[in-house]
Amino acid sequence: MAAAADVSAEAVTEGPAAPPPPRPAPPPEPPPEWAAWDDERLLDLRLCDLAVRIEGGDLEDRIGELYRELEARGLVFRPHFWLSDEWFCPDGVPGIAIPFYLAHPRLARLEMAQMREVEGGNREWCLKILRHETGHAIENAYRLRRRPRRRELFGRTSEPYPDAYSPRPYSKSFVRHLDAWYAQSHPDEDFAETFAVWLTPGADWRRRYARWPALRKLEYVDKVMGQIAARAPRETSRHRTEPLSSLRKTLRAHYAQRRGHYGVDHPPSYDRELLRLFSRAPEDARQPAAWRWLSRVRKRVRARVSRWTGQRQYVVDGVLKGMLARCNELRLRLAGPEEEAEREFSVLLAVEVMNQLHSGGHRVAL
Repeated sequence: MAAAADVSAEAVTEGPAAPPPPRPAPPPEPPPEWAAWDDERLLDLRLCDLAVRIEGGDLEDRIGELYRELEARGLVFRPHFWLSDEWFCPDGVPGIAIPFYLAHPRLARLEMAQMREVEGGNREWCLKILRHETGHAIENAYRLRRRPRRRELFGRTSEPYPDAYSPRPYSKSFVRHLDAWYAQSHPDEDFAETFAVWLTPGADWRRRYARWPALRKLEYVDKVMGQIAARAPRETSRHRTEPLSSLRKTLRAHYAQRRGHYGVDHPPSYDRELLRLFSRAPEDARQPAAWRWLSRVRKRVRARVSRWTGQRQYVVDGVLKGMLARCNELRLRLAGPEEEAEREFSVLLAVEVMNQLHSGGHRVAL
């Protein structure tokens, strides 16, 4: 007993034990071998062999932002995520697939080279898509498509998805969130877009959509989200459809399919007119590249064509951007007087704007 007392006294004298030293941070993972490969070699790699993940990068941060937005709205629902070959939310699954190319910058560069854009490649764009896909996931989680009022306002899920759709740019029956008036492509996309607008911090949708028929849809979403906010989802499956690890096709086969679906390899209908208007002469300092020249006059041309066609400037700019990129791909150069070229190009752009709006040119994602 005396010995025990002595030990206790000694322990009290020495004071509390020092905290253990902090653990050193784990060393960064080495880059994958394929990160240094050129495109041709990389295209022969299978998707399942990429071995990329969501954790530890920008995607994890973006998902964290989305979760905080859901929490701020009082929603207990949290979709689960996995990597696949495209953005999608499977029917009946309260989760979201994210395309593999957002998990590594080398894959994002390949996506840009193959598809001419990286869908969701920056923070704002990625969050917009995450909110949209969460609209699908929350419908699955709570089986909202079965509600009569939902069907009355948005339409029936059973309506077939079109291969392409012709939007009505001036319609006020739909919210505007993703590009190309995507809410108009299908009733399910209408709901997902409406949810995304409702969820977006600082959207001020009541003021933005005041006196629009679309406001009824937003108010419905607001009411339903209030009803289910604290409820556990009815569908809790953690199923992952077509996870990256299961996809044995090569990147080359993947992009051949995607490019075919979106017509990336098909020359635009305005190629002949661009070739008539501009020159393919060898580089000459006296002949500026057509795309550089168009970049300088872009604002003026856009405003002019907007007045001629009655379309908003962002509609015109979407078509102009594609024509500018095509001038770069064809290596076109200004051939004649700038004033005449600007007038003729404005006419060409106006015709193409109207053609695209009335030809069902907006492809629906797979």
